[in-house]
Amino acid sequence: ATLAGVQSFSAEVAATFRAKAVVAVLLSFLLITLYIWSRFGSLRYSMAAIVCLLHDVIIVLGLIALAEIIYKVFPAAAAIGIQPFKIDLGLVAALLTIIGYSLNDTIIILDRIRENRGRLAYASKDVVNLSINQTISRTLITSGTTLMALIVMFLIGGEAIASFTYALICGVV
Repeated sequence: ATLAGVQSFSAEVAATFRAKAVVAVLLSFLLITLYIWSRFGSLRYSMAAIVCLLHDVIIVLGLIALAEIIYKVFPAAAAIGIQPFKIDLGLVAALLTIIGYSLNDTIIILDRIRENRGRLAYASKDVVNLSINQTISRTLITSGTTLMALIVMFLIGGEAIASFTYALICGVV
């Protein structure tokens, strides 16, 4: 016996899913903004975190589009796993994972800024720089070990997880 599956959706179902996904993302960004605002007491920190998340996601989406261009111009790139990745559930999961990684690093840096700022009214450039320098080794170690595992998964994991691992590699780098 085989399991029943759905190979395609109607345009109405796809539009409904797309609308729900957009609402879910916007709602999650609003909740992230409220969480960081309440935790750090500054709307500026919330906006900075959201800008970082958007930056990371947009860069990864751009690199996914670049992979398709490279594949079309240099078909031999398929030998190293570069292909025209489609946005599927694996890719969405990778983007959400990247958002989680980015948010975690941002909160750690913001927490260090708050500690280093002390009783100052605002965080100066030197305080921000010190805070990033204090957390960079932790970030590099975490990202480096994750990157090693992702490269192995990308090279030998097969086509089923290629888009997931490619997007995560781009996000971690």
